[in-house]
Amino acid sequence: MAALVLYDSQMPRAFHLVLLTLVACGSNADNLGVGAQCTKTSECNTKLNEVCLTQFKGGYCGLEGCTRDIDCPTDSACVMHTDGNNYCFRICSTKDDCNANRDPANEANCSSSVTFVDPQNNRKACVPPS
Repeated sequence: MAALVLYDSQMPRAFHLVLLTLVACGSNADNLGVGAQCTKTSECNTKLNEVCLTQFKGGYCGLEGCTRDIDCPTDSACVMHTDGNNYCFRICSTKDDCNANRDPANEANCSSSVTFVDPQNNRKACVPPS
């Protein structure tokens, strides 16, 4: 993501640093680790109660047992998985959105063929390999 930040001598230098940091960080899901590959929960954002879902190949940082999208971190949604459980999975537009924090052997797919707990049109989720 690129952004043009014009310098204004009236703005404090610290404000510019904060603004540039926010622009460079990517989506909240990247910052939160939702969808990231993992082997243990400490590799996920435990401040948001994320766990490493080791039932998926390569692990998947997220939450299990959600009942609504509001239970999930920003840029993720509650999905009913084919294994009968609900998980917070990262929202995506393309497969690239799913794999910034995953290696090629454990790529997730950006799929519209999932069942969202809170249905909305035109959404896709990053589904990890089983």
